[in-house]
Amino acid sequence: MKRLLFSILITILSVPSFSQEMVKSNLLNDKIEIGIIEHLGDTIPKDLWFLNESNDTVTLGQLIDKPTVMLFVYFDCPNLCSPLMDGVADVISKTDLKLGTDYQIITISFNTKDTPEKAREKKVNFVQKISKENQKHWIYLTGIQDNINKITEATGFRYKAQGLDFAHASAIIVLSPQGKITRYLYGLTFLPFDLKMSIIEAQKGIARPTINRILEYCFAYNPASKTYSIQITRIIGTITIIIALIVFIFLMVKRRKN
Repeated sequence: MKRLLFSILITILSVPSFSQEMVKSNLLNDKIEIGIIEHLGDTIPKDLWFLNESNDTVTLGQLIDKPTVMLFVYFDCPNLCSPLMDGVADVISKTDLKLGTDYQIITISFNTKDTPEKAREKKVNFVQKISKENQKHWIYLTGIQDNINKITEATGFRYKAQGLDFAHASAIIVLSPQGKITRYLYGLTFLPFDLKMSIIEAQKGIARPTINRILEYCFAYNPASKTYSIQITRIIGTITIIIALIVFIFLMVKRRKN
């Protein structure tokens, strides 16, 4: 009996993880257009070329030689992108790791209409919180559609055009010096400790899932309102499974006593 209860308990504890994998699998099968599908452990194509804010042609291989924080935005974004970049700038100023020595940041626009000039203007707005000597280590890139498609697909970043705007999720992606995807951090603000640990692990090439991954499970991006809304059906489904297992345990215990 004890073995049975132990087995059922393990099953209950594994339900959230199972549910996340089930949702992830369903999303993959449905070929979702908006969201993030984690590619932990994969290596990005480093031969892709982009234009930096100085209008120089650079490849990701030329740029990525240390742990790198990568984020995808578009410069006319009316909602998520500016808070995301502001959140990155804020956490940079709070961590004791040195930008340029310990890590770097690469921002890539997924809008082909964005230009190096626009990238330069946008960069000025978000590097004020960091020292001038470190500002060059936050790199802004623009590119052609083919290369944008390849890097967003390689990292699992899915977005979709909505009129003049885009529906997309908000996250930063941490890469090792070899371009290996080691961590995803979700949201618009980030804890200095989370960033520091992600960078240290990236330096060692260690890929780890993030606890905050549960936020993507509980919340989804609403293209209409451009906000995140709670996914009641997913949560209710998980709770229902847990309750069913608890009832099953109760009935089994009661039957044993009788």
